[in-house]
Amino acid sequence: MPDPTPRIATKRTAVGVRAVLAGQWTAGRLATRPAWRRVASALAAVAPGAAWDLRPLQALDHLGALALWEHWGRQWPAQVEALDEQRAVLERVASFPPVQAAAALRGWAGQVDAFGLGVVQAGAQVRDFVMLAGQLLLDALRLLAAPRRGPWRDFSGLLYRIGAQALPITALVGFLIGVVLAYLMSQVLRQFGAETFIVNILGLALVRELGPLLAAVLIAGRSGSAITAQIGVMRVTEELDAMRVLGIPTGFRLVLPRAMALAIAMPLISVWTSVAALVGGVLAADVTLGISGSYFLEALPKAVPVANLTLACAKSVVFGLFIALIGCHFGLRVKPNTESLGQGTTASVVASITAVILIDALFAVLFKSVGI
Repeated sequence: MPDPTPRIATKRTAVGVRAVLAGQWTAGRLATRPAWRRVASALAAVAPGAAWDLRPLQALDHLGALALWEHWGRQWPAQVEALDEQRAVLERVASFPPVQAAAALRGWAGQVDAFGLGVVQAGAQVRDFVMLAGQLLLDALRLLAAPRRGPWRDFSGLLYRIGAQALPITALVGFLIGVVLAYLMSQVLRQFGAETFIVNILGLALVRELGPLLAAVLIAGRSGSAITAQIGVMRVTEELDAMRVLGIPTGFRLVLPRAMALAIAMPLISVWTSVAALVGGVLAADVTLGISGSYFLEALPKAVPVANLTLACAKSVVFGLFIALIGCHFGLRVKPNTESLGQGTTASVVASITAVILIDALFAVLFKSVGI
């Protein structure tokens, strides 16, 4: 069996030096660093003006032809003997424009350049997100005009997966948070003889802030990443291209049902998480402070007005819409490769959690006098 190692044999003839190539000049043989260094050294050892004989080669692909073409200075040598298939590969490589290596900027110039590039990329992200939000609004109006043609089957399935299947984990996390908060606050309130105020603190904190925030963060990590991964896989498998060819609007079939499902499921999950946290707080308060559950239930409506629950549900709807939009936004931006899919899913979770915290802070500032 002939040796597949890429190599060059030089021969001296009456008319000059002749370089004869042998082995397999392919990506599989040239991919390793030692093999590439050997080939580069062999090419550098060939005298200028030598005649080249490629006919003994076992295989020649794009990478091997590119190595030869770059060594030749991107021009044909005076004498080249090659088979028709080999010459076709070389001509295809020769038709490509040369790759210009960008000069690395250093110091302040490089930092300014990187900052400007980041600003441009951030602006493009914001532009695409606003366009997606506008398309969602148009799709919602289209659904109101023709409700029978809506993606109700996708909506019902997503509502079950996003809402019903998330109840166990949100209840567990909420219960544990309630236990921890009640236990820590009881240590402080006991020092001042203000044990009964634990109802006010727990009720207001859990119903108004922590319940919706915990639910949104959990859903962003659980369902937001799933939305990005689902749409990203559709990009990798070219399903989005097929939908575009068939004339199926991606916004109406993909973004709208997910946004609707999250907007409806988030308030329910928020209330569920708050109730689980209150149950944990009641149990911890009973153990640490001796405050019974009946007293807790009697004092809670007086300490926490209904307006707090209304505000929590309202901002949960906004949380759900933004989580769905961000998940779809990064899913549609995934490139057809697995690395981009992983990066898009990670960026989706980080952006969703950041957006949830910013929106919660905005609600806290705008509605600071509501329910208090």
